[in-house]
Amino acid sequence: MAECWNTDTGEAVYRSRDAVKNLRIKVHIQRVTSTAALSQHLQQEVLSQQDRGAIELETLTSQGQTGNNEEELVVGWQEKLFSQYEMELFQNESACQTPLDRQYHTEVKALNRAKGKRNQRIFTYTDHDRYTNCLPLHQLQHSTDLLTTTKSSPTFLAVRMASIRHRRQDRRTMDCNIPKSKIINWEPTEEFVKSSHVVNNAMQTMHIMADLGSPGRLGQKENECLLVTITSDGSGTVVVKPDFNKGKEPYRILTEGEKREVWRLTLENVSTSMKTEEKDREQNMYKDLYVRHKEYLNSLVGQDFEMPPVGILRYLMNGEIVSAKGFEYDNLYIHFFMELPNNWSSLPFQSLSGVTQTCRTKTLGKENVAFFSYPFNFEAFYMCEKESEESVPQWPVLYFKVLSLDTWQRYRTEGYGYLLFPAIPGKHIITCNTWRPLQTGTVSALRRFFIGGSPELEDQSYVRIPGTFKGDRLSRFGFCTETTGSVTFNLHCIQQARSFVDATMLKKRRQKVFDQLGGFSQQGAVCTILEAFQRARRKMQEARESLPRDLINTTSQLQIESSA
Repeated sequence: MAECWNTDTGEAVYRSRDAVKNLRIKVHIQRVTSTAALSQHLQQEVLSQQDRGAIELETLTSQGQTGNNEEELVVGWQEKLFSQYEMELFQNESACQTPLDRQYHTEVKALNRAKGKRNQRIFTYTDHDRYTNCLPLHQLQHSTDLLTTTKSSPTFLAVRMASIRHRRQDRRTMDCNIPKSKIINWEPTEEFVKSSHVVNNAMQTMHIMADLGSPGRLGQKENECLLVTITSDGSGTVVVKPDFNKGKEPYRILTEGEKREVWRLTLENVSTSMKTEEKDREQNMYKDLYVRHKEYLNSLVGQDFEMPPVGILRYLMNGEIVSAKGFEYDNLYIHFFMELPNNWSSLPFQSLSGVTQTCRTKTLGKENVAFFSYPFNFEAFYMCEKESEESVPQWPVLYFKVLSLDTWQRYRTEGYGYLLFPAIPGKHIITCNTWRPLQTGTVSALRRFFIGGSPELEDQSYVRIPGTFKGDRLSRFGFCTETTGSVTFNLHCIQQARSFVDATMLKKRRQKVFDQLGGFSQQGAVCTILEAFQRARRKMQEARESLPRDLINTTSQLQIESSA
């Protein structure tokens, strides 16, 4: 009469769109005794022989001890079922310390006044119970070992997670503003990474327990055994440990003590499935919700583009300072500003300059690279003065300066550069080379190395041809420079314009329509249009009156049916 057991006690992860409150689990436990094993063996033999009845089963089944040796219960999500120990504990109001304890005291009194609780051995610990959060790891591991025949040790992550659980209010700081530890560890060691590798997501936990004591010794804490652990994150993920049997063999529970009793555990998902009508109703509700949300977004955005006035070019740039490489010193930052040529303007609140964060370089290959990933946006308008103007004569320019700052607060100019705004819309990745002014002599090099400081440009637009320069040629004869590094930009440009050509064509079309209506001056345009509309309406009424009556009635009837 050897019996097979299910030894796969690992956890199973389920994902569902339904609310977790609709979860229902049927838990069945049964003590394995000699009489029960013999009865089950004979039952299998009788069922295999169709010509026999079930008389042998009725004579061998013990009716008096079925309630003590077997229990089956359907448990809902976060449903509180009191154990015998809790029934005795919460009867005394003096033992209640928290509002939850006083609530349990009221529920226990109501159960005592009624017919009593519907469970005997099976009970639950919900997410709000003190035992759910104080249940130690060794007890969870010990209860897990009761379900399997092989010993397993907890993982390092399980030990770390058991120490923190999911109660965030237990964490305290020395001061309300100063945490205990550093927020950022710039140089983490391997031991620090291992000790800090914990997951602290907000999870709700529920334990289904069983009191496996003797019939006359229920209510003792040492006889409590963990059957099932259920966790959920509130987003449709449910973790069940151990998994449902799903037609497989039952789990084996072996108690400790002198008797070493064996229990069978069977788990079944009995959650009510949705009917076809309810599923269709829910899908229609979601579709209606999505349609309304889409209509709401369309109402905010609108159906038409926001067009600039005639003769105005609207230029939008969403840019990013990606990286800088090839510079001499570390801890780089970039200062930049935009210069608008003639006939260009920007909004009053538009910022035309900015400064990036200080970035430490990283060695890639043979070069030191500083990754900024600094975003910026810019919007400008160009106004055409002449209708015959087909292209923009000058585009805005972005000037930038790369500087370094070390721990001794020594500033150094690392390079100057400029970026001409792209004339073609779309995505552009541009790398700009830089240079810095160089002062010959040893004193300047020593000053730059020891105390910082280097020659700087008084006018940063001197990197290119300055906008204030009115001559034909800009001479830089005698000006010494040194090539330094490069800066990479990632640009997304959009151009929007209504040219004079479009406006002229619109005027011609409008004038052509007006001429067809009989010709008029600009002051009498509205009156002429109204008169033409009245004439067209009178012609339509005369044509309708000349039609036969039966044709008019048939047409009206068809219109009523189509509208219905």
